[in-house]
Amino acid sequence: MLMSGDKVRLPEFSRAAVVRQFGQPVKIECVPVPSGPEPGALIVKTTACSICGTDVHLSRGNLSLAVDLPVILGHEMVGRVVAIGEGAERDSAGQKLAIGDRILWTHTACGHCFFCTVARQPTLCENRRAYMYENIEKPPYLLGGFSEYGYVLPESGRVRVPDNLDDGVASLCSCAFRSVMNAFDNLGGIEPSEHVAIQGAGPLGVLAAAVARVNGARTVSVIGAPAARLELARDFGATHTFSIEGARHEERLAALREITDGRGPDIVMEFTGHPDAFGEGLDIVRRGGRYLTVGQLGSGTTTFSPSTLVKKNIRVIGSFSGDVKSYWKALQFASAHIDRIPFGKMITGRFSLDEVNTALERMHALQEIKPLIVME
Repeated sequence: MLMSGDKVRLPEFSRAAVVRQFGQPVKIECVPVPSGPEPGALIVKTTACSICGTDVHLSRGNLSLAVDLPVILGHEMVGRVVAIGEGAERDSAGQKLAIGDRILWTHTACGHCFFCTVARQPTLCENRRAYMYENIEKPPYLLGGFSEYGYVLPESGRVRVPDNLDDGVASLCSCAFRSVMNAFDNLGGIEPSEHVAIQGAGPLGVLAAAVARVNGARTVSVIGAPAARLELARDFGATHTFSIEGARHEERLAALREITDGRGPDIVMEFTGHPDAFGEGLDIVRRGGRYLTVGQLGSGTTTFSPSTLVKKNIRVIGSFSGDVKSYWKALQFASAHIDRIPFGKMITGRFSLDEVNTALERMHALQEIKPLIVME
């Protein structure tokens, strides 16, 4: 393990999992390592990177976001600082950084466009750069998670990982959990009288169940599959679960209305990624309720009746990604509740960098909830 003050000699190349063509197996290549960080930047030795559903969609070419191939796959990374650029001696929360400290780091925000300054919505930054979407043939090369080394851009937020979180749980906070935290910020508060329904029993939906319950929701219902994920959702705080396997929407709707005194949930949160879930969510939420969607980043489409929004007076909220505040809140939540919420259960498999294609396939087949690529 690196200790504060240790001098690290950087290698010339880093082994990394590279996507050069959509729909083809990821290849392990040697990518250049910068000789040192520019002012405000850091170089890290990646310790672990969990796999997100977005990684699977990107590798298959199913994302609606622009991707500048070739790219290093992965964006839920945690790593130890091995080189510190001038002016980068503290993290975004003001904590001192030293060689050997573990950190998470964020996509960039320029800090001077309309969305960064006036709107205060840095996730919508007009000049945003995102890890896993940047071409690896341009400096500083190492802008992806499935790589032995990573480069933290000067404009990227960075947060030191609390000591009581292992690498697997920390990696959850770098995408899945920060997206959930940002979603709750966009949603607004939850009253103790409010019923919450969550569409999707993947990592985001399960984590959202924990946050909703801790925030005081009267009931938290998770809708999804398979059965093992619904069981995990209960471990994380769900009071009710509903399977989409062999059950009709009308049956789930009736059950949810029975739980909620005939009205339907006050809040419905979508984390599925399936376009048709949108229409079902609008049907489930009560009149005057809030419907928040996070999972719809694919290229698929769906149809619904706009009159539903008007007649039910529904507030529809979209939530994208998360800024450094979301990363920090995710880490703090996990650190505070690590003894009573089984975050570790979400990490279902550990794989080496050379096994990345196996891990991606298992994730796609729902055989893993959160596989972890371990670098050391």
